Amino acid sequence: MISVKVYSRGPEVLVAACDSDILGRTFRSKSLKIHVSEGFYKGDSGGEDMLVSRLEMCTIANLVGKKTLEIAIRHGFVDPACVLDIDGIPHAQMARLM
Repeated sequence: MISVKVYSRGPEVLVAACDSDILGRTFRSKSLKIHVSEGFYKGDSGGEDMLVSRLEMCTIANLVGKKTLEIAIRHGFVDPACVLDIDGIPHAQMARLM
């Protein structure tokens, strides 16, 4: 399952999405750290269709987790070359012009 939370402010729509099984966890590498905060990422739970529909409407996205990034890459939202690896967990941000 994937957790997706949508934030709207003016014309901007931010999607925060992560694999549900990493909610609340912190990951570190040599120079990077990410905390997958329930306050920021916990929202609707769903699968590929839900994530893709939310990404289609967003202007900005913050994505964490193997399943989440696999879907975003497969559907052309994220270039695999732009994905960071933080302690074995993929993380990417994206921005789209609307």
